[in-house]
Amino acid sequence: MKCWDLEQNKVVRHYHGHLSGVFALALHPTLNMMATGGRDSTVRLWDMRTKAEVMCLTGHRDIVECLLMQNDEPQIISGSHDKMVKLWDIRKGSCLQSLTHHKKGIRAMVNHPTEYTFASAAADKIRIWKFPEGEHMRTIPDHPAVLNALALNSDNVLVSGADNGTLHFFDWESGHNF
Repeated sequence: MKCWDLEQNKVVRHYHGHLSGVFALALHPTLNMMATGGRDSTVRLWDMRTKAEVMCLTGHRDIVECLLMQNDEPQIISGSHDKMVKLWDIRKGSCLQSLTHHKKGIRAMVNHPTEYTFASAAADKIRIWKFPEGEHMRTIPDHPAVLNALALNSDNVLVSGADNGTLHFFDWESGHNF
């Protein structure tokens, strides 16, 4: 990975550690920490200032496709093609919980802006989870295509983007498709 100075249009830092392609990146909201997920099935945590790899989190069995970072525990949430969402504690460097409700690989996740919840999307469904234990709250019904992206605004409108070029707009609470 490379960190660029956009004003001078040059690379100022290189981060080396993944054995293959990097598919996901997330920044910690308050610490100078960055998490990356890759084809090597790992989540790597980096000190952005020193470029040092702080830890390597293992446990996924396929590509880590998406990551979230937050102040509260769990501090890292990873989604993988192995159909699992993992909740990580970076203080201990261990997995707190593995969520296995999806039947297809996880390709996107989003945190709710005010609730202590998040959504994960796979080729089969969107699922809503409650922190910190990862309690499954509800499922948004089948989607007609493979989901690749999720976004959520403060008005509780969840948007999914799919590989067939469609966007679907859902009410966060009811799951109603607008």
